[in-house]
Amino acid sequence: MNWLIDFFGDPANWSGPGAIPVRLLEHLGFSAAALVLAALIGIPLGLLIGHTGKGSLIVVVSANLARALPTLGLLVLIVLLLGTASIWPVLIPLVALAVPPILVNTFEGIRGVDPELRDAAYGMGLRGPQVLFKVLVPVALPLVMLGLRLAAVQVVATAAVAAYVGLGGLGRYIIDGLATQDYESVVGGSVLIVGFALAVQGLFTLAQKVMVSPGVSQRLRVR
Repeated sequence: MNWLIDFFGDPANWSGPGAIPVRLLEHLGFSAAALVLAALIGIPLGLLIGHTGKGSLIVVVSANLARALPTLGLLVLIVLLLGTASIWPVLIPLVALAVPPILVNTFEGIRGVDPELRDAAYGMGLRGPQVLFKVLVPVALPLVMLGLRLAAVQVVATAAVAAYVGLGGLGRYIIDGLATQDYESVVGGSVLIVGFALAVQGLFTLAQKVMVSPGVSQRLRVR
């Protein structure tokens, strides 16, 4: 506890290029950019595969990739290939980490909609894209939001590895603190990352309550 008090009570940690607000904004920038790119890849692909039933193998491979992806190893490899002159060496592994939960949950959300509801939409004369966006997506939204929340928390927690290759973010406190045996910074940086991840989870939980109509999840077919 004394380490936390010393870390957060030190004025030097609240001003200058290495200040907590600066590192927090860097971490937020990495995380937000990676999540947006992952959503632009995972959601359309999940909608397409879930609606057409074609390409399910991609979902299976994606789910397995999420369990086996060596994020730090991939980050180091990309840095060796591209250098650290841009944000891409950080974004690529973070996007690769975030796509699987978004893709899998979007796919499961669309495929899990009650078949009777799908058939009723076609019976009313709706076409494929209309059925997808007017009927299936609203019902699948809870699982889509779950995928985004899982991806966001994983990205926020993993973005700390950016500091391992000399980039910014909250991970700098951990990496630099370990290098100099400054354990106040290590503990403080860890608390900041955990707090950030919890805040992101809470934000997505609140967003889901606002965006998803009560009872919508009951329309998902239990497999």
